[in-house]
Amino acid sequence: MRNKMKSFITNTLSDFFFEYETPRQVLVRSRRVGVVCRLIQLGVLAYIIGWVFIYEKGYQSSDTAVGSVLTKMKGVGYTNVTGEERIWDVADYVFPVQGDSSFVVMTNYIMTKGQKIEKCSELYPSCLFSMSHPTPPHPPPPTPQGHMTGKCLVNTTKMCEVLAWCPVEDDGSIPDPALLMSAENFTLFIKNTINFPAYGVTRCNLVEGIDNQYIKSCLYDPKTAPLCPIFRLGDLVQMSGFNFAAIAKVGGAIGIIIDWTCNLDHDQSDCKPIYSFHGLYGNPDEADTARASVGYNFRYAKHYMEDTQEKRTLLKVFGIRFDIIVRSVARKFDIIPTLTAIGSGVGIFGVATVVCDLILLYLLPKREFYNNMKFKVTETMEKVSLHQTIA
Repeated sequence: MRNKMKSFITNTLSDFFFEYETPRQVLVRSRRVGVVCRLIQLGVLAYIIGWVFIYEKGYQSSDTAVGSVLTKMKGVGYTNVTGEERIWDVADYVFPVQGDSSFVVMTNYIMTKGQKIEKCSELYPSCLFSMSHPTPPHPPPPTPQGHMTGKCLVNTTKMCEVLAWCPVEDDGSIPDPALLMSAENFTLFIKNTINFPAYGVTRCNLVEGIDNQYIKSCLYDPKTAPLCPIFRLGDLVQMSGFNFAAIAKVGGAIGIIIDWTCNLDHDQSDCKPIYSFHGLYGNPDEADTARASVGYNFRYAKHYMEDTQEKRTLLKVFGIRFDIIVRSVARKFDIIPTLTAIGSGVGIFGVATVVCDLILLYLLPKREFYNNMKFKVTETMEKVSLHQTIA
């Protein structure tokens, strides 16, 4: 018994290490099955080559970039409101002033001068009056324009008294056309640097050939100067699909997309940015007056002292908000994704075999014949082995 067990183990190990098993193949001469098999294989091959390798770049690894964006505005604006001339430079019409990737350029404003904290009448009614003192035909604001004192100025304005920055702001009428229409000719300079850490590659939108001499004279144009980093605001608004006069009046937002899609299997100098412009919100359709919260605005105050009294000049600023968004992806040949794509493609080729086997075994008239040819039944051998075991 011990010798038989030893011999069994030895034979089993010998069969495992020194024998090779191959699947049985049956050659079927059938035009229909052959055409189906080749069409499926051709489709799989087209998918692997066309989609996986050419379109999806399955032979490459990818990396996204980290980077920074610096901006600088240039231009001088002029306004003449009720005979008061004023010059506006970058320090006046850009918010914030640090040159961020998101900033606002003022195009219109409502200015309230000489405000100081005192008691005065609010502009619009926010309290209820008796029937003998009807309120003026103005819609009530969401909140009062100051702290309510509880006193109604029945004999004068028929409004409530508030403790506020007086005189209170009157923003019921927006200047039309916009006061700073000259902003259309302001220019924006963008400097963008990115780094692909996985590949150790650093690129700047001031690519080869963009030197100081070129920057002094260039202006971005999608056809004649697609790499110039200087943009005219009027052109930006137009390329984003907006009308400058409409968006300058009430404000809006524009997205500037800098797209870095680079194939680092080529020379690094071929890695260049592509600019695109998109209107995020504003008023591109001047006939659309029913939409709520159209435009973009905020308030800004300049404080000063006058005869020991704190005062301020309040500006309700309407402007164009620019958001610079950097999208980046770099690709480079890598043996691991290449082998993975090839392996998955070879595995998909097995689909043709499965489909053809189903046709042979279940759909064709001679399916029983093909079934006998494909599968070898070993019932006789099982019976012989059973008799030997009983003996």
